[in-house]
Amino acid sequence: MLILACGNRNRADDAAGILVAERLRELGIDAKECAGEAPDLMEAWSAADNVIVVDCVMTGVPAGTVHLWDASHPLAFKSSGSTHGLGLGEAIELARSLGCLPARLRIYGIEGKNFEVGAAVSVEVQRGVAEVVNKIAAETGSGQ
Repeated sequence: MLILACGNRNRADDAAGILVAERLRELGIDAKECAGEAPDLMEAWSAADNVIVVDCVMTGVPAGTVHLWDASHPLAFKSSGSTHGLGLGEAIELARSLGCLPARLRIYGIEGKNFEVGAAVSVEVQRGVAEVVNKIAAETGSGQ
């Protein structure tokens, strides 16, 4: 299983994916970090059959809410206040149209609320990070 965590540590809640990756590695679970740009994501998962991507998202629900999407279906979310032009959603749809999605691709989205440069990660998103770490650890058999 390939675990890719997207985000930007300097933009408050957008650090959620990076925090998940760091905590997973502390548990001995391999997790890679990625800025979340479409070409980088597609390259990273190109040789993998089973992929989990973790990113901060905005869907309008309360901050810290954890979503789990299966990319075998069209997705309805927006990656967090991204500075990159083509993000996770676009990477998935582009890969789908090119026939190069991994056989299994799931996305853990942690709802964010604050993306101010230099601000701290919100308490709600920190709780969402802990929830996602626990779920991935349980799935990989590396319970805490």
